[in-house]
Amino acid sequence: MHQPLDPRDLDTGSLALFVGFAATDAVRAELASQGFGDLRMSHGYVFQHLIDAQPTISDLAQKLGMTQQGASKAIAELERLGYTERLPDPRDARIRRVAFTRRGREAVTAARQARERLEARLRERFGATAFDAGRALLVDLLDELGGTPAVRRRAVRPPQ
Repeated sequence: MHQPLDPRDLDTGSLALFVGFAATDAVRAELASQGFGDLRMSHGYVFQHLIDAQPTISDLAQKLGMTQQGASKAIAELERLGYTERLPDPRDARIRRVAFTRRGREAVTAARQARERLEARLRERFGATAFDAGRALLVDLLDELGGTPAVRRRAVRPPQ
C-alpha cells in the first residue's frame, strides 16, 4: 500500500491539477482498451468545439488561441487518425468545415461513458455525501478563480 500525501504538502491548485491528470489517465486507459488508444489529452481541446458545431480551421484557431497553421496541423492529425473530416460548407463550397467522423462520435461517447464509470467508482469508494461535497467545493473554487465562463462556453484552452 502506498503512503497517502499530507494535504499540506501541495497547494490547492497543484492538488486539483494532479487529481485531474490522474482522472484523465484513468479515462485514457479505458479508452485505449476500447480501441481509442491514439487519443491524447490535447485532442480534447479540439473535440470540445466539434460537439455542437462544425467550425472552420480559422474558427478553431481563434477559439483555441493558436495560429491557423497550428489548428490545421491538429485537425490533419485527427483526420489521419480517423476522428475528423473536412466537409464543404452547405452554403459556400469554398469553405471547409471540420466535423466528427463516426469514429470521432464513437470516441466522444466512449469517453463520456468512461467518465461516468469513473465517477460512479469514486462515489462508491468515498460515499455519495463526501464525493458530492468534494465536487461542490471544486465547482466553487473554479468559480472563485474565474474559470466557470470558459467551461460553460466549451472554451477551455490548454495552459499557456
